[in-house]
Amino acid sequence: MQADIFLTKKIRSLAFILLLVAVTIVAVVMTEFNLARGFSSIPEAIVWSFSNFYPDAASMEKLPNILDKLQQTILVSIAATTVASILALFFSIAGSTATQFNSFLSKISRGIATVFRNIDISAWSMILLFSFGQSALTGYFALFFGSFGFLTRAFIESIDEVSSSSVEALRATGASYLSIIFQSVIPSTIPQLISWILFMIETNIRNATLVGILTGTGIGFAFNLYYKSLDYNSASLVVIVIIAAIFMIEWVSNYIRRVIL
Repeated sequence: MQADIFLTKKIRSLAFILLLVAVTIVAVVMTEFNLARGFSSIPEAIVWSFSNFYPDAASMEKLPNILDKLQQTILVSIAATTVASILALFFSIAGSTATQFNSFLSKISRGIATVFRNIDISAWSMILLFSFGQSALTGYFALFFGSFGFLTRAFIESIDEVSSSSVEALRATGASYLSIIFQSVIPSTIPQLISWILFMIETNIRNATLVGILTGTGIGFAFNLYYKSLDYNSASLVVIVIIAAIFMIEWVSNYIRRVIL
């Protein structure tokens, strides 16, 4: 019996691998991708990068403007994540099986979170461009909607995982709904919630670069402008500043986790 189970798992794994290989071959044929040419172009790309894609003295004069755009990007990312996390907390409490006060509202909350989470931030940017045009508000709402969907789902899972036993114990004592939320759910899940919020801030700062390219704002717009004008030296400086900012934000985020969590 046990041998049959292992044999079935091996057959399923082999079938999955064969299916993956078949899909890859079909994709290569349909896109006319030349694997040999792709690998052979890597040395040329490296040579071009070292020859053209590096900051020079002229590009360093644009550093204050680049840092100003970076500051705008970081502030928009933090603002979008913070507001989205507050709204996501209310939806997650309503949607969690441990804290739901109405099954219909729970399904609505989960459905809304699923819709917002499964629409990519770049798609939100393109949709919102029709309403708000190329502005920082467009980027803010794109990051906000994406963050709201992700955080609501993450918060629901955190509440379901941590709070089930304590919620049932408080209900057995006759505690009110608000007492359960503020005395059990939030205190027991706050470390996980803060961790998810910090993760979302890091992610949004990365995503804000792409959003800026699409919406014409922030550090992404600066990179797009320099790159399209063939000012590769300034574009490379933007890339370096973005990488440095991401490492700094990650360090700050890890430090906060160690201190608070």
